[in-house]
Amino acid sequence: MPIDYFTNPPIADDEMMAAIDIGSNSFHLAIARLDHGEVRKVVSMSEKVQLAAGLDEHNILSAAAEKRGLGCLSRFVARLDSVPPERIRVVATNALRQAKNANDFISRANKILPKPIEIIAGREEARLIYLGVSHTNASSDKRLVIDIGGGSTEFIIGQEFDPLLTESLQMGCVAFTQKYFADGQITKDAFTNAIAGARKEVLAINGRYQKVGWSSVVGSSGTIKAVRNVLVSKGWADEQERITYKGVKKLEKLLLKIGNVGDIDLEGVKEHRKAVFPAGVAVLRAVMKVLGIETIVYSDGALREGVMYDMLGRFASEDVRDRSVLALIKRYSGDKKQAKQVVKTSRHLFEQVKGTLGLSSDDGDLLRRAAFLHEIGLAISHSSYHKHSAYLLEHSDIPGFSQVDQKRMAQLMLNHRRKLKADMLEQTCTIGGNQLVYLCLLLRLAVLAHHSRSDHELPALQLAVVDDHCWQITVADSSEHYAFLLPDLHTEIEQFAKWGIKLSVIEV
Repeated sequence: MPIDYFTNPPIADDEMMAAIDIGSNSFHLAIARLDHGEVRKVVSMSEKVQLAAGLDEHNILSAAAEKRGLGCLSRFVARLDSVPPERIRVVATNALRQAKNANDFISRANKILPKPIEIIAGREEARLIYLGVSHTNASSDKRLVIDIGGGSTEFIIGQEFDPLLTESLQMGCVAFTQKYFADGQITKDAFTNAIAGARKEVLAINGRYQKVGWSSVVGSSGTIKAVRNVLVSKGWADEQERITYKGVKKLEKLLLKIGNVGDIDLEGVKEHRKAVFPAGVAVLRAVMKVLGIETIVYSDGALREGVMYDMLGRFASEDVRDRSVLALIKRYSGDKKQAKQVVKTSRHLFEQVKGTLGLSSDDGDLLRRAAFLHEIGLAISHSSYHKHSAYLLEHSDIPGFSQVDQKRMAQLMLNHRRKLKADMLEQTCTIGGNQLVYLCLLLRLAVLAHHSRSDHELPALQLAVVDDHCWQITVADSSEHYAFLLPDLHTEIEQFAKWGIKLSVIEV
């Protein structure tokens, strides 16, 4: 099924792009230029912020952690003058996925940043990590990629540039430090308990991963980099400078001998990583033991590199989000013919009013994808199918989409049919501002226009926005195939009014 795009032109050679990774332990900034299709980093910065350490037992992010994070982002932004906002992405991972007051931090951060923060789901994080690793370490082997972060650990089996299996487990060096090494003491009991906790998590995915299998293992992230550096300096890595399981066990014994995180003085372990290093080693030991891994090669490519390669795809009309849309339509046996009609009309209406309403190409893409997917809830039930569509879009793992993207599409689903409710206006504004309100109304009109599901050509529709609160739709003579179009549009006048929009319907 062909896809229409509202895309920006492709990124040219020597143009700059950037990614900010708001991690649970550290924040990272990478600025790169495009060099013959490859991302070449020119600036790389990282700061230990430890957002995850600022979460209390109720998953409330502390004011101190917020302050650390906002200060770091301000310093990053000072380096972004050479990068246009449309070529910047800011992604956040486990700490903000868990924080109940994440919106407080995000709203303050978005006032600083040139682009809004995207909170990405665990499996989307895993997909992007694999994209970064696969472009940094080219290989045709089927491989397992492991990334131990501050709050979660991602596992990906992939081949070449395609992830085959992705998972994100709730274990990371910051989270496990708080749970098992909070007092800074490195004891046998602490290591045993941390390894047991990680082992329990990994056992849940072991069967599926062993079934798919892999021929090599790649590790990314600060924990694995630090472990590799220590093993190499001690002569405990193999001849190819890979991490070995035997070497990790020797490192555990060494840390037990050291006894306190404050006394760690190992080549390759930076000052800011000392406090979380034993927990990271415990997680790695458990992962290697459960999955039967003997050696791991380190890759410098990770999430931020993956974000930039994903961005390249978006600019080159090779957007994974559109592949995901088509996969969802296929999975839920959507009516492709009806979806294409609604997409065509929604785009026609969007193009007529985008300038007046201040809508961007990103808004157009969101509307287009929602139009393709508006009926997927029919796979569950015809009754209230729009609610089922909304649930599927908000709660599924959809490659390429941030959690905010999915919430916005869910709002479009909820409001594209039936009665509009005044209280939903406030909710829609909170999630996506006035732009999302306008997209909801445009999708309503497009869906309504094809309510008859006729194969005949739709009468010409002209939409004008007199001001933000007064819309006018003009309909050419309706044929017998669209006999109910005008009555249906007149019914919409009352619904639009509930959201503060005066809709006028004119027949010519």
